[in-house]
Amino acid sequence: MFRLFGIQLAVHVSFLLLLGYYAWSGWQEGGRSGMVWSICFILLFFACVVLHELGHSLTARRFGVRVPRILLLPIGGMAEMDQIPRRPSAELFITVAGPAVNFVIAGLLIPFFWREMLGLASFDIYSATDTFAHLAWANLVMGTFNLLPVFPMDGGRIFRAVLAVYLPYLRATWWAVLVGRTLALIFAGLAFFYFDNPMAGVLFAFIFLAAGAEYRILLRREQEAAYWAELARRVAANESAAQNSEPPLLKN
Repeated sequence: MFRLFGIQLAVHVSFLLLLGYYAWSGWQEGGRSGMVWSICFILLFFACVVLHELGHSLTARRFGVRVPRILLLPIGGMAEMDQIPRRPSAELFITVAGPAVNFVIAGLLIPFFWREMLGLASFDIYSATDTFAHLAWANLVMGTFNLLPVFPMDGGRIFRAVLAVYLPYLRATWWAVLVGRTLALIFAGLAFFYFDNPMAGVLFAFIFLAAGAEYRILLRREQEAAYWAELARRVAANESAAQNSEPPLLKN
């Protein structure tokens, strides 16, 4: 689409299906007004998703991490970083920055409907006040939801950062993935069979798969780094042995 602070903003083609769903849902509930409101609301909501990902991205750049792209999907956004800092403090700051943006947005919106929130006034459906109230609530939910300790969500990364203070990075990741995948299965089951929310169930199923994929990538990088380190050690040892075995030069 365009660049924000030098970061390419991209939208997956499946995002159009989400817009179509909200347009149809809004039409069913309120006709043309409902359709327009639903489309505007979902676009504003994903603008907040972009700000959430920018919170991660701009904080990551402060720690020297390159962020070439932010990708928007129907299930949310994803800041594509070239690496995750292994320093627990750096990962903690980068991770917390996203939900913090959502809580700040919610706080900025509350003054627009605080009277209605306290029951001192009422607002019309599909009005600006209605939009602000829904958007504030959505940001509170987004920020809180992302803090669930389900790796690779923000809460899972915070959990990994805390574990990495006491454990090797790979081992900390293994525990974060194990806990995250277990919780993802539990939440997916609740979403499908208890709350009758298949979209949330699909989201947690995606998180379950993403956690395993990220751990396998990290494990492969660790194995490659160990292989090249061992190879370098052997080459250095062979060169040292060869130098020690050379006969001394004879002088005339």
